[in-house]
Amino acid sequence: MFKKILIANRGEIALRVIRTCKEMGIKTVAVYSKADEESLHVRFADEAVCIGPAPSSESYLKMSNIIAAAEITNADAIHPGYGFLSENAKFSNLCEEHNIKFIGATGKMIDQMGDKANAKATMKAAGVPCVPGSEGVIEDFEECKKLAIETGYPVMLKASAGGGGKGMRAVWKPEDLKEAWDSARQESKAAFGNDDMYMEKLIEEPRHIEIQIVGDSFGKACHLSERDCSVQRRHQKLTEETPSPFMTDELRENMGNAAVKAAEFIKYEGAGTVEFLVDKHRNFYFMEMNTRIQVEHPITEEVVNYDLIREQILVAAGVPISGKNYYPQLHSIECRINAEDPHNNFRPAPGKVTTFHSPGGHGVRMDTHVYAGYMIPPNYDSMIAKLIVTAQTREEAINKMRRALDEFVIEGIKTTIPFHRQLMDHPDYISGNYTTKFMEDFEMKA
Repeated sequence: MFKKILIANRGEIALRVIRTCKEMGIKTVAVYSKADEESLHVRFADEAVCIGPAPSSESYLKMSNIIAAAEITNADAIHPGYGFLSENAKFSNLCEEHNIKFIGATGKMIDQMGDKANAKATMKAAGVPCVPGSEGVIEDFEECKKLAIETGYPVMLKASAGGGGKGMRAVWKPEDLKEAWDSARQESKAAFGNDDMYMEKLIEEPRHIEIQIVGDSFGKACHLSERDCSVQRRHQKLTEETPSPFMTDELRENMGNAAVKAAEFIKYEGAGTVEFLVDKHRNFYFMEMNTRIQVEHPITEEVVNYDLIREQILVAAGVPISGKNYYPQLHSIECRINAEDPHNNFRPAPGKVTTFHSPGGHGVRMDTHVYAGYMIPPNYDSMIAKLIVTAQTREEAINKMRRALDEFVIEGIKTTIPFHRQLMDHPDYISGNYTTKFMEDFEMKA
């Protein structure tokens, strides 16, 4: 087992990893930028190393600084959390070169699954259902035009190196294709330094449902059932729940088996998520694989009583998994609390938190690095907390979330708490009748 783990991340996920490490008797090293000097993950780690100024390009993305921090503190493993370098093949390989265990996928696995076009080809070979569309990167616009006719409108153009909705364009008719092709490539080039595009059939009334998997170094994988992440804004998830209100036992079994098949086909090691689009007829299609821990992992932990960070660490240390699949025994909902103004088009709202009162009670979990007096920097993602509730039924979980949100007090900045409170009263959310298009018609009340 590892003696000391460096957490190459910040905020709530860094604190989350530190907590599990402490429970396992493993020493921890926090890294931080100058903007994060007062963050809780810095306070609670056994050691802390400043790795640069506020911009992430000069700190949390600076591989040489993180490796140096691991070497001077004698850390024998690095946990990357999510975001930043968690799905960076070069960083995974760099850790290996320096005899530091990367608690995550190997560089080869990340390369296989990180590029969406490569991932789709790999999944087709594994026999996992994929959305109809291009076999790989589209050569030019002439090929794009031909493919759109073969696939059948509507189609979705996607950046091969994309994420977070960048370089994506829905095209409903042939006359709009050229403009979409040009603008998507331009946006992708600016965001990722790569303008490679691929095409998929646009799935109508889609649900975004993902399957949590864990694979070990012996080629064995298991799944921990699904999470419904369909409530999104600009392809960024706002709230998640498990089990999905759209799920049937048969669909859960089929999607779970497909996800395990995908993981075992590439001999996947670590925690990962196989993401699917599910249409209104409950046909499911592989979308992408995240080769890291997910923001929304706590809801899975709550419904199956399973510490996913602990399992990541055990797998990285060479411990085999049990191999059995896990199914939800309870219902859990997570609301992502962002420092944003939901009454002003979700504009980011960094600043000083003057009052912070966390909700509590049975079945309420709070993952956060924020406290009264904390200054939220403008340099990073706006998520400042995750509020997770768990109950016997979905109806009870929604009632519990309403109560917890009413108790949750953050003053000094704007947050998305009012949005989530209104969401919990929305008839379509209450009935479970929502898709990834839900936010297009949602209007905040004053």
